[in-house]
Amino acid sequence: MRDLDEALADITAIRSQMARGTEFHGYGPMTVAATGMLAVLAAGIQALLLPDPTADVFTYLVLWVVTAAISVIMIGVEMVARTQRIHSGLADEMIHSAAEQFIPAGVAGALISFVLFRFAPQSLWMLPGLWQIMFSLGIFAACHSLPAPMRAGGAWYLAAGLASLALASEEHALSPWAMALPFGIGQFLIATMLYCCVGKSDADG
Repeated sequence: MRDLDEALADITAIRSQMARGTEFHGYGPMTVAATGMLAVLAAGIQALLLPDPTADVFTYLVLWVVTAAISVIMIGVEMVARTQRIHSGLADEMIHSAAEQFIPAGVAGALISFVLFRFAPQSLWMLPGLWQIMFSLGIFAACHSLPAPMRAGGAWYLAAGLASLALASEEHALSPWAMALPFGIGQFLIATMLYCCVGKSDADG
C-alpha cells in the first residue's frame, strides 16, 4: 500500500512538473479585451457618479473591487473551459499552476488596499499605482508558462503603476483616468499578444 501511495505521489509530482513546463493557453484574447472595456466602463461610471472619490473612498473601493471581481470571474470561467479543451490531459494541473502564479499578487493587492483604508487613509491616493504594480508582478510570475511577448504586458503595468504614483497629485488623486488608461490599454495589449501567439482559430475557440 505504501508503494502504491508513493507511486501515485510520484505521478502527481511528474504531472505538476509537466504542467509548469508547458506553455499555458488558457487565457482567451477576447475575454481579456472585454475586461479592458470593463475597466473603461467602470472609469466612466466613476466619472459620472463619483466626481470627488477622495470624499467617498469606500464607494470608490467598492466600484473597483466589484469590477476586478467580475473580470476575474470572466477570465476564470473561460480559462477553465479553454484549459479542459486545449490541455485536456493536464487541465487540472495547468489551472492550479496558473492560479498559483497570480494569487500571491492578488492577495497582496487586496491586503494593501485594506491596510491603507483602515490605517493610512491619507495614502489611498497611491492605490491605482500599487494595484497596477501588483498586477505586473502577477504577470511576471506567470511569464515562464505564457508566450514570451507577455513580458511586455508586465512591463506596461509596471511602468503605468510607477507613472501613476509619480503623477498623482492632490487634485488628481484617484482619478478615473488612473485606472481607465492603464487597464484599458494594458488589457487590449495583452489580448493582442495572446491573439497573435495562439492564432486566430484558437482565439475563437
